[in-house]
Amino acid sequence: MTPALDFDYDAGKIVALSRQRGGIVEIQTARRPGTVATIIQMANPVFIVVAVCLPIGALVAAQISGVPVLVNYVHVMTGVLWTGIDLFMGFVLGPVLGMMEPRERVAVFKRLIPRMTFLMPVLAGVTSTAGIQLAQQMGSFSLDRPWTVAALVIVAVLTVQGFGVLLPNEIRIFQQLLSPTPDTEKVSLLGMRNARLGGIQGVLQLAIIFVMAMMAFNR
Repeated sequence: MTPALDFDYDAGKIVALSRQRGGIVEIQTARRPGTVATIIQMANPVFIVVAVCLPIGALVAAQISGVPVLVNYVHVMTGVLWTGIDLFMGFVLGPVLGMMEPRERVAVFKRLIPRMTFLMPVLAGVTSTAGIQLAQQMGSFSLDRPWTVAALVIVAVLTVQGFGVLLPNEIRIFQQLLSPTPDTEKVSLLGMRNARLGGIQGVLQLAIIFVMAMMAFNR
């Protein structure tokens, strides 16, 4: 006769217990990974290293070199990636996800959100840092100039959206994905909300590119 199995979730372990013949025999023990370790595995450790270290390392190297052209290169490249990914999320991936069933969306978000959580804040931070440094070196960073104020206002809106809405939504998605009983509808709703906000961020980034062009030719 096949013994009945119970599961005991104690001290971070999953323990399978056999209740055959009135006795309890531990037959398998597996330690549950921590939350941070799980998120890192979902995002892929190699991807995290490249997504975090490459942009930051490029910015540090450009700053150490003291060559404005290199700082400008890092600023432009990270800005292009930041803007391009947001536009892709909002206007390409978003509509495709909208035609999918909630469970299918969750399968996509489970692989996409962990990577976006590490990549996008780094791209945004490096782009902004390099841009401000470049503007100071070129002497175009002045609060007396309307275009500078416009750029700072757009950056402020992007920051509030990113850290006040997008990042908390990603945390909520993580909480659901790591839950024993994830709410598929909630994950789908939050993921779609972030995809739409990504499109809005992309449009705002196009606006700030226009502002930077005006700053460069209207000194």
